[in-house]
Amino acid sequence: MTTMLSTQGLDKRFGGLHVTRAVTLQLHAGDRAALIGPNGAGKTTLVNLISGVLAPSTGSVWLAGEDVTRRLQSQRVRAGLARTFQITTLAPRLAVQRQIELALFEREGLTGRAWRSIDAYPSLAEEARGLLRAFGLGEHAGLATERLSYGEQRLVEMVLAMALRPRVLLLDEPMAGVPQEEGARLLAALDSLPQELAVLIIEHDMDLVFRFARRIIVMADGAVLADGLPEVIRNDPAVRTAYLGH
Repeated sequence: MTTMLSTQGLDKRFGGLHVTRAVTLQLHAGDRAALIGPNGAGKTTLVNLISGVLAPSTGSVWLAGEDVTRRLQSQRVRAGLARTFQITTLAPRLAVQRQIELALFEREGLTGRAWRSIDAYPSLAEEARGLLRAFGLGEHAGLATERLSYGEQRLVEMVLAMALRPRVLLLDEPMAGVPQEEGARLLAALDSLPQELAVLIIEHDMDLVFRFARRIIVMADGAVLADGLPEVIRNDPAVRTAYLGH
């Protein structure tokens, strides 16, 4: 299997606080993995280290065989890493399609051509419409995102990530704040992601975790406690004590 993402001995300290401890893991093409653990386990810090929000104290991050440890977030995106956030980061008053077009504009390296507007690239508009249709949002293309339901806004974030043509997708609590009646649309979107894409989902909803993941990584006290198949993790005594609570 092709390794799309790997971390080697990732450590992060904030003064005397040791937040991640020698985290080594790999994601392969086609992986559907979940990262779980109690609050304070270091999950968000790990994702921030992988995506470039934070620099590690020690250790390294590799994307598709390239060392990206010292690269900026934007450079990691261009190397094939996309991420959604726990709290929506959409522009509330900008039309949905325009936000997708801006992502495509950035992906194609066109932002330096200030003398040409996005509207000069009709192929990007068509690609944006196609992505929105694929996620069931075609009829909302012209709406400002603030007019969408929260579940639909989470879908728009997923479309933005996919517009970047990632090889690795990090989803930070995609179900956070989404009403139960809208959850089915997000689950369908997760199921429709390209098979070759490596996906790591950070999630507290254990029903979603065991439904989606074919592999579960458990963190506790900043370190990887367990990494394996869902049925193995479900029955691991250490995991049950540290996280599942019994």
